Amino acid sequence: MVYEKDGKLYRRYDKELLCLEPFGPDGLRVRATQLNGFSDGGLSALLEEAKGEGNGEICIDGDTAVIRNGKLRCEMLCTGKLKFYNQKGELLLEEYDKNRFRRKSAPGEADNALEIGPRTFIPYHGTNYYQLAVRFEAREGERFYGMGQYSQPFLNLKGCVLELSQRNSQITIPFAVSSRGYGFFWNNPAIGTAAFGRNITEWKADSTRQMDYWITAGDSPAEIVEAYGEVTGKVPMMPEYATGFWQSKLRYRSQEEVLQVAREYRRRGLPLSVMVIDFFHWSAQGDFRFDETLWPDPEAMVKELEEMGIRLMVSVWPTVEETSENFLYMEEMGYLIRTEMGPRLGIKNKDTYMDASNPEAREFVWQKLKENYYDKGIRLFWLDECEPEVTRYEYANYRTYAGSHKEAGNIYPREFARMVYEGRKKEGEEEILSLVRCAWAGSQRYGALVWTGDVASEFDSLRNQVTAGMNIGLSGLPWWTTDIGGFHGGDIRTDKFKELFIRWFEFGTFCPVFRLHGFRKPLVIAQEGKVFAPGDAKSWNYTSGSPNEVWSFGEEVYEICRRYMELRERMRPYLMEQMKKAHEKGTPVMRPLFYDYPEDARAWEQEGEYLLGPDILAAPVTEENKRERKVYLPAGEWSDLHTGEMLEGGQTITVRAELGRIPVYIKQRELYEVLSKPLYACKGTH
Repeated sequence: MVYEKDGKLYRRYDKELLCLEPFGPDGLRVRATQLNGFSDGGLSALLEEAKGEGNGEICIDGDTAVIRNGKLRCEMLCTGKLKFYNQKGELLLEEYDKNRFRRKSAPGEADNALEIGPRTFIPYHGTNYYQLAVRFEAREGERFYGMGQYSQPFLNLKGCVLELSQRNSQITIPFAVSSRGYGFFWNNPAIGTAAFGRNITEWKADSTRQMDYWITAGDSPAEIVEAYGEVTGKVPMMPEYATGFWQSKLRYRSQEEVLQVAREYRRRGLPLSVMVIDFFHWSAQGDFRFDETLWPDPEAMVKELEEMGIRLMVSVWPTVEETSENFLYMEEMGYLIRTEMGPRLGIKNKDTYMDASNPEAREFVWQKLKENYYDKGIRLFWLDECEPEVTRYEYANYRTYAGSHKEAGNIYPREFARMVYEGRKKEGEEEILSLVRCAWAGSQRYGALVWTGDVASEFDSLRNQVTAGMNIGLSGLPWWTTDIGGFHGGDIRTDKFKELFIRWFEFGTFCPVFRLHGFRKPLVIAQEGKVFAPGDAKSWNYTSGSPNEVWSFGEEVYEICRRYMELRERMRPYLMEQMKKAHEKGTPVMRPLFYDYPEDARAWEQEGEYLLGPDILAAPVTEENKRERKVYLPAGEWSDLHTGEMLEGGQTITVRAELGRIPVYIKQRELYEVLSKPLYACKGTH
């Protein structure tokens, strides 16, 4: 039976209930279940206020129906198969239905012996949970973009199979932008897979109660991404200081060490906006406070940094160890992740995690952060380990307030960011930002600035950053950064790493956030001139890396870094304009060329260059010993940042790219004049 109720289109056939409703200006939310009704719990990332109440048009003709919302129209055939069209009548997407055992034949739909339906619910016997697969017809030549952040060099995801789970250096945001003119959001935080094959497009959830997805039609990628922002949320306005240079390393081990670095930046006259204190500055994981032995006066530290114009950020992990002063209380109150089998401790090394999906747990931990950091003047939090990074990723063994990890695990990083956002919001703040290692759909509305995790210090990793930054911007998260130089394996003594570092620093200058971090070799066990007895200040003795400041790699590297830091300072007004667009419309700051040039077929083919806002085109060098590269310039006139040469767009050029010189082209001549004046050729490079 097909019927309309409360502005929604329903179809009941045997055990399946199907529902389509207007959602957003040009979108539809599509749900199906084999239970008695739909579950409207806290697992959806869609904003209730984005519902299209009264916006849709529904026409029912017996067992078939049509629902329209703005530019999107869906035909529901008598078999229950769905076909989506845009306002021009062009078919965008249709379900994959190869089943000969039909109750009725649909016009134009032939019977098929494969017996494969578009939606497959396989029950877990004795429960209300299912393994779900949803299938769509694949189209040759279709391209897919977005889907969060994966450690791979592919911008176009056609042909890729993606794991829908959170890992260190992997962020699952199951929203795909299609070159056919639609966006598709898998509104389900279950562990699963997405396959963009040549023969089929398939979405799977390992454990769920219902199918739930959202689809929109748009005349351009910008329309599609902005529509997604309307239904899942947009970032707050980025604070101005965050567009400057961030200094970080693994790890500063004392208050005095942090201040010494900041003072040296000031002595050299280098611009510095944010200093970051990494992990194990605490006494025990789960105490959520400084080790007082090495951090005796945080208020004084904050005050001196702020007098130098520097904001302080501290790392906060959700891990809790048994020796923490909060462990027993959090265990008693149900504030910790649980295991189905085996001990709770040992989920991460010898530790466990707070349950970020539990609102009471979030409030408890925020109060600790407020007392031990916020009230001492620290406003910025680095929310690390928030996948969560469990040791063996045995998803079936974890359970939270939100449900089993297989059903709800992907929302964890969003809820961890939500904790700090809501806490700071209660304090009257508006421009709220947290650095996070992982995210899910909707994390952006909680001020999530994501980065690519603990990636290797290798050229292959650098190449992956370029596509990762573009795809995550298309996934609704415009705030993005990397560990300049990579995290693991960089030896500050070697020429090989120095070349990589320079190339990464060039690239980092033209990222939404400009942040230096890494675990450098050789490792340092104790600070020179300091001796501590065994057991004293255990955080002091935790391994640190070599220095990671811009002067740590020799004069040639330093001179290059200094110039790019000065260039970044001149870019900041332009970047703030882009941050305003991200806040108001969800526009990605870093994006592929086709975002601004959708009618240019060659723009869709470029995977190694990108736009930073509409007027800066960057083409980073991501290969070792490379001193030139090809660059495609889309339509318009472009100025070479380094030479001032004016070039006509619509052509591919081969350009010089000496070490210390990233190919960058400026479309707006006035912006070129601002950025280029003090920039001069690199000395002593080749």
